[in-house]
Amino acid sequence: MRLYLTALNPTDAVLHGFLPAAASLGLPATVLTDRPAEWPADVPVTRCAVRDAAAVVAATAATRPVALLSNSDHLQEATAIAARKLGLPGKDPDAARLCKDKAAARRVIAASGLDRVRVVTVEPAAPPKVPNGMFPAVVKPREGVASEDAYLVVDHAELVARVAEIRNRRPDVALVVEEYLDGELRTFETLGDGTELASLGGWRTALGPPPTFTEESLAWSPPAEPVRTQLRARLDALGVGFGACHTEYVISDGRVRLIEVNYRLIGDRMDLILAELLGVPLFEYVIRLHLGEPLAALRLPDTVDRHARVEYVCADRSGRLVAAPGRLDTVHGGVRMGCHPLREVGRTAAHTGTNRDYLAVLHGIGPDENAVRQSLAALRGDLQWTIVE
Repeated sequence: MRLYLTALNPTDAVLHGFLPAAASLGLPATVLTDRPAEWPADVPVTRCAVRDAAAVVAATAATRPVALLSNSDHLQEATAIAARKLGLPGKDPDAARLCKDKAAARRVIAASGLDRVRVVTVEPAAPPKVPNGMFPAVVKPREGVASEDAYLVVDHAELVARVAEIRNRRPDVALVVEEYLDGELRTFETLGDGTELASLGGWRTALGPPPTFTEESLAWSPPAEPVRTQLRARLDALGVGFGACHTEYVISDGRVRLIEVNYRLIGDRMDLILAELLGVPLFEYVIRLHLGEPLAALRLPDTVDRHARVEYVCADRSGRLVAAPGRLDTVHGGVRMGCHPLREVGRTAAHTGTNRDYLAVLHGIGPDENAVRQSLAALRGDLQWTIVE
């Protein structure tokens, strides 16, 4: 009787979320990964070709699995197929595939009559052929994550240059070029049991300057009911409804327009902060859904009477981090705040314009937006990060 988690590299969600949650539920857990040497020595790991569903099934043969899940964008489809082969509750493999393939997701939403976003797929080595009327546009990997290699382009010449730049790093990647959806970026967080879907709330996201799309801060901002209804219709069209899901969207003329759907918990420690804000064992709830429990068995809050804000400290250049604050937890003016390092001192890294540039995450949870914002500003003013090129 064992919980299996498929993963690639170690993440806070697994190390500080799912593994402690499994222990709280009395479940022994094993991480299946193709990178066992990267994981801490005290984490039970088994080497496995986790992108291969048959290999995942074979890796669970020694101990009967009671649940199988993943929080990795890259592994949702293979894990869903493996769970189905094992007769375990899990996500629909087709839905997992659609969420990963941005072009396919656009086609399904358009066919459902819910929204039509102009999109062109650019296969590896093929020249980008995009109508001039599509600009400004966004070019990004068809199956990308973390805003990596995602750029705003204003004309065809800039598109050609960006495609060449991306291919220089990743020659085999398929790309999509889609019309730029203007508006404030927001998120929608959900849990489902395959029949019922619950809204956990959402965040208002501030981005850094173009042409990249680095998330710099998020403020708690649950969507109103009319927006939730539109979002649920789009998730229904994609077949999304089991376990955790993180959806990004903008609103244009009162209409929801999806940016992308990530069939997992929100990342970059936001899942841990969300659990603290809601006051629920969020990771335990995800596991319990994968154990086959109904959504109604989970004690989710009807409303949240607090505000939360998250700010990322981003590197502004390539180089070596030579000084940085350590982990910090404090209370100021009734606001609980934390600083969690995301890059260790001494590490050298290139500047990417993505969340790979994050040095630390700061968060505050308090009675209202002004109190949280002011307390975080005071905390950040006392902290310093130094990078040497």
